[in-house]
Amino acid sequence: MRQFGFFFTIMAMLATTACLPATTTMIPPSGSYSGIDGEAMDTPPPAFAQFTDIPIPDKAIMDLDKTLLLGSSNAWIGRLVFSAPYNTSGMFDFYMSEMTKFGWHEVTVVRSESSVMTFKLDARIATIQLNNVGSNASRVSFTVSPEGVKQSR
Repeated sequence: MRQFGFFFTIMAMLATTACLPATTTMIPPSGSYSGIDGEAMDTPPPAFAQFTDIPIPDKAIMDLDKTLLLGSSNAWIGRLVFSAPYNTSGMFDFYMSEMTKFGWHEVTVVRSESSVMTFKLDARIATIQLNNVGSNASRVSFTVSPEGVKQSR
């Protein structure tokens, strides 16, 4: 019953946010920005300042089309997707060393062509998927969800 209540709450939040008006994009002062592939961008990359409970590598660029977040500060859930100008081996080592500094505890790790790492902090689970998008670039998919409730039998 708790799972249904949680699911209903998430669905209600999604339905409510769908009714909100679209936000206006601010036009930055003239300047030149470049993505990890070196191509010019018209706007600066989105900021990661709202993520205070996870490590974000320098020069990461958020993929707004694939990112879906609910909540804020240390209580957010959802999927954060970004690219970083580092190979997957370097990103794997970065997260293995940095997640514990933010209080996360390793649950399971698979290091491969497409690496998957799972960590736990309080009642939240973080799953990080790392994929190559070039010789020196990675796509990081960071999914955070509430820990599942164990069913008694």
